Amino acid sequence: MSSQKGYIRKVIEIVKKRNPGELEFHQAVGEVLESLECVIVRHPEFADAALLERLVEPERQIVFRVPWQDDKGKVQVNRGFRVQFNSSIGPYKGGIRFHPSVYIGIIKFLGFEQILKNSLTGLMLGGGKGGADFDPKGKSDSEIMRFCQSFMNELYRHIGADTDVPAGDIGVGGREVGYMFGQWKKITKLFNGILTGKGFDFGGSLARPEATGYGTVYFCEEMLKSNNSSFAGKTVVISGSGNVAIYAHEKATQLGAKVVAMSDSQGYIYDSHGVNFETIKRLKEVERKRISEYVKEQTSAKYVEGSTEIWNIECDIALPCATQNELDENAAKTLVKNRCIAVAEGANMPSTPGAVNVFLKNKIFFGPGKAANAGGVATSGLEMAQDSQREQWTFDEVDNKLHTIMVNIHKSAKEAAEEYGTPGNLVNGANIAGFMKVARAMMAQGVV
Repeated sequence: MSSQKGYIRKVIEIVKKRNPGELEFHQAVGEVLESLECVIVRHPEFADAALLERLVEPERQIVFRVPWQDDKGKVQVNRGFRVQFNSSIGPYKGGIRFHPSVYIGIIKFLGFEQILKNSLTGLMLGGGKGGADFDPKGKSDSEIMRFCQSFMNELYRHIGADTDVPAGDIGVGGREVGYMFGQWKKITKLFNGILTGKGFDFGGSLARPEATGYGTVYFCEEMLKSNNSSFAGKTVVISGSGNVAIYAHEKATQLGAKVVAMSDSQGYIYDSHGVNFETIKRLKEVERKRISEYVKEQTSAKYVEGSTEIWNIECDIALPCATQNELDENAAKTLVKNRCIAVAEGANMPSTPGAVNVFLKNKIFFGPGKAANAGGVATSGLEMAQDSQREQWTFDEVDNKLHTIMVNIHKSAKEAAEEYGTPGNLVNGANIAGFMKVARAMMAQGVV
């Protein structure tokens, strides 16, 4: 066992040395590799083949300039990224994030997580991720269109329906995907499933906007079922108020829960009567306003500046759906103190390692992001299938397939955790279940 620990530590140190300052990437790699120690004990051939060293090194990293002109005629310059991490089980698949915090380390962390997340869906999808340090907030539609077109002017060279299929992420919704798809089509003269999250009128899938939020709730529901419980009658706190958070709210409410708090980057709202779904959806998706506007329409609610304190609100279920490392160890201890019974991550790595340890130690049902929020990429895979067949399925068809996928992800993670000696630990289970499929493919394909 000590030799396996040494091997794991060696690979982690290689990552830190080769990728200095990329703390999010270091964190993601450390969390995954430490949980794979038991796998290496059982499969020493993986170490002999340097499988982990290959897993943590992207197959390709692309960094490029994105010049664009704002509405005043001034030329602006941003930096774009695409990291194609692993294609052993299918074409690279992963979203594009537009946010001022984006840099290569965040893209690599997201791309690395995407390898295992995509594997867990059971679909033939490799792992990748992209983005730019561009902030769409406060920009006009024309500015966003010009930026997206410039971004695609470089990205188009590196993607393809059977090579790399991007989607949306933070800062990239249907509007941005539409602009990028239009530019792709103009440049290449092709009309295919090169991007997912498209509008329904030009190859998009019904239920795609809802998929990540719905999937997070479906996964959480499976965790609760294992203890003969459900969402019915439960109080829920959801961080964020973007696409994932909004539709997690909708599905949790449909299953009988009451969502009492949501947030954005500036603060959070608390409504003891339950956050009104239609109001929050209109404010955030249609009017693109700050969440503070909610209290002007719903007088039963209160607004608090600063989003981190949202975890002080008592709840049965917590769904962190905002961004990485938003829920720390102290927040986790508060949730435990307030008798929270389940946490499912709708965002990518929103809980710090300290928070995860608190949840596991206190036997809180905990669904890690790579499992709990895989519904988005799963439905993107379903969109790719529809595009290939030139078909469009009904909402219920897609939703039923999504539900089945999330049930199977929970089952795979639970069984892997039990098989490798950590029953109930879905962090280990998800990492192991996702890794084994990729590992078998990599071994079968030789040293490439």
